Amino acid sequence: MYEGIKCLVIIPTYNEIENIADIIAAVLDQGSHFHVLIVDDNSPDGTAKAVQNLGEGYGTRVFLIQRSGKLGLGTAYIAGFNYGLQHGYDYLFEMDADFSHNPKDLNRLLDGCVQNNAHLAVGSRYMKGGGISNWSKYRLFLSYGASLYVRFITGMAVKDPTAGFICYHRSVLEGIDLNKIKFTGYAFQIEMKYAASLKGFKWIEIPIIFSDRIKGSSKMSANIVSEAIKGVLGLRIKALKGYYN
Repeated sequence: MYEGIKCLVIIPTYNEIENIADIIAAVLDQGSHFHVLIVDDNSPDGTAKAVQNLGEGYGTRVFLIQRSGKLGLGTAYIAGFNYGLQHGYDYLFEMDADFSHNPKDLNRLLDGCVQNNAHLAVGSRYMKGGGISNWSKYRLFLSYGASLYVRFITGMAVKDPTAGFICYHRSVLEGIDLNKIKFTGYAFQIEMKYAASLKGFKWIEIPIIFSDRIKGSSKMSANIVSEAIKGVLGLRIKALKGYYN
């Protein structure tokens, strides 16, 4: 069905040795049109070395960018975007390494773009059919409240503006000045969607079930949440000044 379409799944990592082999295998199992790019921030647990060893068995479907240290989620994805654009990929995906995003949903996101002529598809937790498993009531309240806040401040119609499971057509990443995307934490997800919306790109939301990680430790922290909440007002002010034009 997708013969001739090149898809790159970008997965940032830091200490994901427990998940890396399984997540790569699961992504590649979704079809030959999927390749994987791991962007590793010098994980002390040997994640990058494991990717190198795995890559030898997958031919030209697994790639690795090794960075000098923890440089942030946003810069990891931008490094991946630039790599994908330079190497001629048609669709580029954001995805977590810990199976909180189900690899079986990759083709659903791709279908959403292709079948609806959409420029990007967002894996949405907060639309009918979507949801979150294994989270505390407090964490659910915080996440959903942040989404409502972002939608109110920015005016974006997307129901899950903080989502991190996304399929972009390359035209979105070529149309946005990636040098202007400044957030490095989870607010990066909001800034990317906001910049895309201001450029008029068409998106679709696909319901997904988000599952909390089983192996490894979460990278979520109070500082990350604070950055996202405080940063939204700054995004709105910059947009009013034409920063993303």
